[in-house]
Amino acid sequence: MPSSRRTRVLGTVTTLAPVLAQTAKVVAGDVASRLRPGTDRSVADPGVSIAEPEGAADYARRVHATGTVTAAPAEVVGLLTDLDRVHEWLTLHRSWRGERPSRMETGAEFTQQISLMDIPAQARWSVARVDADGFELRGTGPMGITVGLWASVVPTPAGSGVRLDGALDGPPVKGPVGLTAVRSVEVALADSLARVAELLGDAEGGARLRVADEPVLHERTGALLEPTTPVVIGVGQVVRRTPDLDAPVEPVASAVEALRAAERDAGVDVLGRADLVYAVPSASWTYPDQAGLVASLVGAEEARTVQTSAYGGDGGQLAMNDAADRVVNGDAHVVLVSGAEAGATVAALQAQGREPQWTRQPDDAAPDRVIGVDRPANNEAETSVGLGAPIYVYALIESALRGAAGTDEAEHRAAIADLWARHSAVAAENPYAWDPTARTAEEIATVTPANRAVSDPYTKLMCANLQVDLAAGVVVTSVAAAAALGVPQEKWVFLHSGASATDEWFVSERADLASSPAIAAAGRAALEHARVRADELGPVDLYSCFPAAVQLGAQALGLPWQDPARPLSVTGGLTSAGGPGNGYGLHAIATMVPQLRERPDEVGLSSSLGWYATKHALGVYSATPPARPFAHLRPTVDRPAPRPVVTELDGPAVVEAVTVGHDREGRVEGVVVSAIAEDGSRVLLRREAEEDVALLTGTDALRRVLRSEDGHLVLGDERVPLPEAPAAPVHTTLDGPVAMITLDRPRVRNAIDARTARMLERAVDDVEADDAVRAIVLTGAGGTFCAGMDLSGAHRGEVPVTERRGPLGLTELPPTKPTIAAVEGSALAGGFELALCADLVVAGEAATFGLPEVKRGLLAAAGGLLRTATRLPRAVALEIALLGEPVSAQRLHELGLVNRVVPDGRALVAALELARQVADNAPLSVRVGKQIIDAAPAWPVDEAFTRQSEMASPVILSDDAREGVAAFAEKRPPRWTGR
Repeated sequence: MPSSRRTRVLGTVTTLAPVLAQTAKVVAGDVASRLRPGTDRSVADPGVSIAEPEGAADYARRVHATGTVTAAPAEVVGLLTDLDRVHEWLTLHRSWRGERPSRMETGAEFTQQISLMDIPAQARWSVARVDADGFELRGTGPMGITVGLWASVVPTPAGSGVRLDGALDGPPVKGPVGLTAVRSVEVALADSLARVAELLGDAEGGARLRVADEPVLHERTGALLEPTTPVVIGVGQVVRRTPDLDAPVEPVASAVEALRAAERDAGVDVLGRADLVYAVPSASWTYPDQAGLVASLVGAEEARTVQTSAYGGDGGQLAMNDAADRVVNGDAHVVLVSGAEAGATVAALQAQGREPQWTRQPDDAAPDRVIGVDRPANNEAETSVGLGAPIYVYALIESALRGAAGTDEAEHRAAIADLWARHSAVAAENPYAWDPTARTAEEIATVTPANRAVSDPYTKLMCANLQVDLAAGVVVTSVAAAAALGVPQEKWVFLHSGASATDEWFVSERADLASSPAIAAAGRAALEHARVRADELGPVDLYSCFPAAVQLGAQALGLPWQDPARPLSVTGGLTSAGGPGNGYGLHAIATMVPQLRERPDEVGLSSSLGWYATKHALGVYSATPPARPFAHLRPTVDRPAPRPVVTELDGPAVVEAVTVGHDREGRVEGVVVSAIAEDGSRVLLRREAEEDVALLTGTDALRRVLRSEDGHLVLGDERVPLPEAPAAPVHTTLDGPVAMITLDRPRVRNAIDARTARMLERAVDDVEADDAVRAIVLTGAGGTFCAGMDLSGAHRGEVPVTERRGPLGLTELPPTKPTIAAVEGSALAGGFELALCADLVVAGEAATFGLPEVKRGLLAAAGGLLRTATRLPRAVALEIALLGEPVSAQRLHELGLVNRVVPDGRALVAALELARQVADNAPLSVRVGKQIIDAAPAWPVDEAFTRQSEMASPVILSDDAREGVAAFAEKRPPRWTGR
């Protein structure tokens, strides 16, 4: 952690002296065995003179590092020639490939994965010399590179002088890779020399534990695991059912306590070795940099820090997904994740008229990174009818679920009470549950003074309990680190997959209150990646703030929620086990991990959600190693169109959902109704008059027509279906790695209004986040591409400009993934501007393009003028801008703007074929190639080749580059990994 932040953090922890004292003891013991690389002190000694080894001058580029070591030359050479210990000191080393001897022997050959510019590169070595003075290795690398590595050791009065030399040659070294690769070797040699000194006793605190970047054998299954496979090695929980009001314990202290418990569970000292620390923010006390404070308290001051968004129960699982992603990508070996609440303590203090005197951090304190989505929870319509809290929103969703299921009120209430009774039975067996009391369905459903009505059909015992003092901590490592630490494999629980997605943000705008397309997409992606079906799952924990949340999750994942033989909680849920603000998901994981250790062949799933079943995160876990590397998936969601929302009943509407809110004394505060009008819009109403409340609660109003007559509400007698949502103006369909985004307003030639712009932005955001999508095709329905901005909508003040991607929902921030426009008919004004955002254009023979804004007193300021100026000759760009006349596809093809002209009606087919060709190529090559072409025009001439080399080097040295060459030689299709 930067010293400035460390000073700010440590200066605020005076209330945590006891924890700090314990931390200091642990830190003192941990210094000698940190896993984090790159912090060793240098042993460079310019006073030592050792000649360049013979043969180094044969290479075009060479670098070296020289220093002193207090050990004798024989001891130094013994370490340097011990191949079993290479990973401990040579920072260029990543892993071995195939067989190798334990020690260097002259004439021996072996293959090593080395690191050039932090990119894996394979070197095939031959030992040219090994003797009492050191060694000489010569070998070949990727793309025709030749490499050399020497160690020269001489005696000095203080011990030994050591010189490490590295050399590179070959066409790539003289060209694109060049100086960048050589600089990376120079830095690596200096770091390696420092590690040699440390291992041989020069560094304070002695030698560090190093993580070997080699496959790890999983003994029970015989699987050979990649060293960066993420695994949970320790979990811990804290429950403090009786607040200590004499010495109130703040959330961050409980988080540290939970992490200490996780460390004990792992059975090794690990907290101070963390290189990443995550925090799920506390809702009961605000810390601007909670992760940094926790990192300091556990002795991991140098760790990078991450925090999830300020509000959202998805935070725990989202943090786990992100942490595992960092591990699998090699960015971290040891990661801590924690969350804690002190809601019960805060409530007890406030009941005495007191406020907590806990840690207050400076306003500028902040973690290194914040993950997750945060936006205002409600729109104006929801706020105006009183849907400003989860207890009301989830009750309304519950009513919609009942309406969709077609059950009557008594039957549905009994079913959700039974679900919650089964949850309470689970909590009764959970030692960390806040309220480990088994209750009957009747107790839960019956309104009493102790179990008041909250918002129909919910009683207090059906609602999340936020006034709890709970904390959870999880330790995630790479399997290489777990092995190096000596964590028994019986403790290992693997993260198989994770997924995250969001539903329509504002509940009132959702097409259907009784379903979650985002959970369905995330669940499908996570389960498919883990190669497990929902009916094959072992322990499952569905986020359970209210019964509606469990039903939405079960329905989306294909799990039965009324089957007593299929528990859907491992903790007992947020009513009984407790609802600690944002952090419940970590408790579910910490409870599930021991169960999976006991039943190692089972696969478990945990889901978390934020706000009103809005943002979602899922994780799949097992003590059996995964069949595929972990991936944090962000799948494209097949989104229905949002419904328009109004708060006045103007004409008939079908009742979708009803809930009645009650005050703390049980009195009715009002009734909230969601009804669907004939045009598909949602009508939100709040009624407090006795006659309206009586009408809407005295009989089952669901699926009946509601009217207003002379200011009075009237219900129809018959039940009718809900009107469909308005047709979506934008559709996204997936064809393998290609996403097709279709503008679908053919009646107005696909003109872009404000609603279409928002949906286009969302569609592009979705496919950009989905790693499975490698190319995008943008097209229009009904034989035309796009007529530009919907002028009628703009005249009404509905300007199609979005927050992120700007005009038309796209033109300010086009996709980064390769995008192909499939143009039929006209692409005029904003339609042409959309086509100009694409990387490639395929057009039908009769397609026309142009910027007619000049004829209407406007300008093509959504990127049309800017992009024609760079993509067309100046005279042609001026002609298009000044005349405003349409230009044929054939002419633009001749000028190089249109890539393909095809028979009318074939543009989409041809564009999809082109997109598949792009998607078949190496993703890293495609991505960087596009970046270079986009950036190159702005590069100064004298810097262009250097900048290109810096961007191209990782591709040339990538796994995919080696795979492409191997596949060509073996006459087979390549298997790209994107690395």
